[in-house]
Amino acid sequence: MPIVMREQPTVLLTERTRHLSTHSGQIAFPGGKADEEDVDAVGTALREAQEELGLHPAFVQVLGVLPHYVTGSAFIITPVVALVVPGFTLNPNAHEVADVFEVPLEFLMNPAHHQRHALEWEGLRREWFSMPYLDQNKQRFIWGATAGMLRNFYRMLSA
Repeated sequence: MPIVMREQPTVLLTERTRHLSTHSGQIAFPGGKADEEDVDAVGTALREAQEELGLHPAFVQVLGVLPHYVTGSAFIITPVVALVVPGFTLNPNAHEVADVFEVPLEFLMNPAHHQRHALEWEGLRREWFSMPYLDQNKQRFIWGATAGMLRNFYRMLSA
């Protein structure tokens, strides 16, 4: 969960390309599957941010990790929270990233923007959060695991 340090802090998010086998077109944090050479979740997060966005680790100050987030499809995610200091440049990997954008942290930490959804599917009740965000003239639908991790971050900060 990269937080960009600006006058008003923002959270750096990506829109995945549509051809990916998983997470196609979804809004997500930079990140992905651990490689054998990754020492830990922080190493994975730094490597993935550099591979996906060209974000050099010298501009990233890791604050820590949040508790594991388990998705309904059994992915186990370790969210890494980090500050991104000014002066960075991005060079998104066009194979994985369709777009990169920032959402004000203040917007994401306001529970008025946290919408809860539920549906019955194959006999099971599924629940998830969304945080729709109007980015200039483009509607961004932040939902699923990304919105769930943001909601957990909000709950930790408000405790």
